[in-house]
Amino acid sequence: MRTADFDYHLPEELIAQHPPERRGDSRMMVVHRDSGNIEHRHFSDFPEFTRPGDRLILNDTRVNPARFFSNDGRIELLKVDALSPTRWQCLVKPGKRMRIGHTVEIADATGTVIEILTEGGERIIEFDRVIDDEAHGHLALPPYISRPDEVADKDRYQTVFARAAGAIAAPTAGLHFTQEMLAPLPHAFVTLHVGIGTFRPVSVDDVTQHHMHRERFSLSSETAKSINEADRVIAIGTTVVRVLEHCAQLDGGLPLSARQGETEIFIYPPYQFRAVGALLTNFHLPKSTLLMLVSALAGKELIMEAYAKAVEERYRFFSYGDCMLIV
Repeated sequence: MRTADFDYHLPEELIAQHPPERRGDSRMMVVHRDSGNIEHRHFSDFPEFTRPGDRLILNDTRVNPARFFSNDGRIELLKVDALSPTRWQCLVKPGKRMRIGHTVEIADATGTVIEILTEGGERIIEFDRVIDDEAHGHLALPPYISRPDEVADKDRYQTVFARAAGAIAAPTAGLHFTQEMLAPLPHAFVTLHVGIGTFRPVSVDDVTQHHMHRERFSLSSETAKSINEADRVIAIGTTVVRVLEHCAQLDGGLPLSARQGETEIFIYPPYQFRAVGALLTNFHLPKSTLLMLVSALAGKELIMEAYAKAVEERYRFFSYGDCMLIV
């Protein structure tokens, strides 16, 4: 299977640059796997597609303000991991400018490059004092959002149930939910901290040769019990799918056990799902691993047909855009 098989044409004006005025005020395409039918609905209709015995599983990761700019504005750092309070693993732009021994000033701290991880800009930087992330950091909005972050993003680029700090990017399917929508629906949480790999394109032609990034996750005993007792699991977002299917592989299917660790599971067609019965997700980039994942669940032809209809019907795409429910 080739990466090019998952390409599609997307007019740039369909990429959502801002969230809807009200959280949850989004369109929802419903894709029925059994019949191949495609419905055009509103996210407020989501509860109609749930049934007794369902469990919604959501990702409660919280997005860190991980983007920093040097005092002179010439260097941008994306904090991938805090190895200690003063030692960061970063993605630096422009990377070629930052060699071992080079320094960068952020607020009243001076950082020195002590290790080059990749020529693509990944560095280990040691600072002489702790930097207050909340005071000096920015949310790392995806590169297809062509504007600086704004005050409103601090609220709208977090889910209403975010509590476990550690992500670089938001689990965007969860952005549609308000507390009022979620409260009456039986649900539980996992944690997967979305990492730097979410911004990396697939660089190989043969899908099977792609290596996924590792991401930290946690599945509690309470959530495992909720999943094991459910008639159907509705994953809210691809990050949840990755956690549950990773654990299902280790457990040999259901029932799942409580686990925490790292996953680099790569789901693409054909794939036999062991834990997930339905999925709410946003629309994904052409040739991306997430488009491959949803194609594994619903079938590539049906998904590519659905995406063509989404373009035709002028759905809003990507992180701040509309959503798709696969049942």
